[in-house]
Amino acid sequence: MLYNKILVALDKSQQTSIVFEEALEMAHQCGSRLMLFHCMSSHFKDEPIPSIGTIADVDMYGSLLLQHKQSLQKEIEQVRGWLENCSQQANIRKIPAEFTHGFGNPGKQICSLAKSWDADLIILGRRGHKGIAEILLGSVSNYLLHHAYCSVLVVQQNVSATKDKKPVTLTPVESDIS
Repeated sequence: MLYNKILVALDKSQQTSIVFEEALEMAHQCGSRLMLFHCMSSHFKDEPIPSIGTIADVDMYGSLLLQHKQSLQKEIEQVRGWLENCSQQANIRKIPAEFTHGFGNPGKQICSLAKSWDADLIILGRRGHKGIAEILLGSVSNYLLHHAYCSVLVVQQNVSATKDKKPVTLTPVESDIS
C-alpha cells in the first residue's frame, strides 16, 4: 500500500527520534509527503490565571498574565524551531515536509489534522503506559487506533533495539509426554 501523505505526531519524549526516523524511512520508500505535528498542553493557552480577588491583586494579576503570555510565546517559538529543524532534516533527504502545532487533547487534535490534511497514515510512538497508568493518563495511540479515519502506525519503544537483530528461529522440541 502506498501512503502519499503521512502525518507524524511528535512529542518531546526520548522516543521521538525513533518515530521520526521511522517516518523518514516510510516516506522515502513510498515517495510520501510528511506533516510534522506537535500538540502542546492547553494549560498555557486556556487556563485562567487565579486571583485572590482583592484590589491589591490587580497589579499582581497583570504581571502574572504577562508572564503567562510570555511563557506561552516562548514554548510556541521553541516548538516551531524544533519542528522546522525536523522539516529541514526531511527536506535534506529529499522528502517534502511541512509542520504545524496545536493545543489541547493530542488524540483529538491529531485526528482532526489527519482528516483536514487528508492523511493516508498517522505515525506516532507510545509511551508504554499500562494498566492503571493508561486508564488514568489515557493513551493517545489507543485513542487514534479507535478514532482515526486512516491507518495508524504505532512505533514501539524498543523498535531500534530489535531492528538490527536477526529473527530468532524456533525449532520444535521433542517431548517425552505421550
